Amino acid sequence: MYKNSFAHYLTKILVDVMFYGGIICCIAVPFVMPFLTSFYGYREAVVTPFTIILLSSGLCSLYILWQLKAIFKTLLGGNPFTDKNVTCLRKCSVASFLIAIIYIAKITFWFTIASSIIVIIFSLLGLFCLTLKDVFKQAISYKEENDWTV
Repeated sequence: MYKNSFAHYLTKILVDVMFYGGIICCIAVPFVMPFLTSFYGYREAVVTPFTIILLSSGLCSLYILWQLKAIFKTLLGGNPFTDKNVTCLRKCSVASFLIAIIYIAKITFWFTIASSIIVIIFSLLGLFCLTLKDVFKQAISYKEENDWTV
């Protein structure tokens, strides 16, 4: 029987902290953005677009963290190779690509180096999740074949 390590529990705690911290950040964005844009000297016209960009990418990030919480539930339960995790990884990849698309749209209107790095990172994350999804799907196939072998 596989034993859960301290790293599993620590990672689960960190994902939980990030999830609940992300909820607080998403709630705070509409209230903080007017202050931040005036503090950094931006025009008032950018408050709404920045708020929309940050909220939509923040919600996608929360969705990714929610899926990671579901994956950790099966991992700590002792059976990570399930179809549920394959679905979670597919959903994570879609959310990652959505964040990349949001920042591609932002780049077309206002280019920053950070935004282009975000596009690259979340595109790679989406590809990684799709690859890991296929690895999990193959592992499930091997596991089912092994379960039927006497």
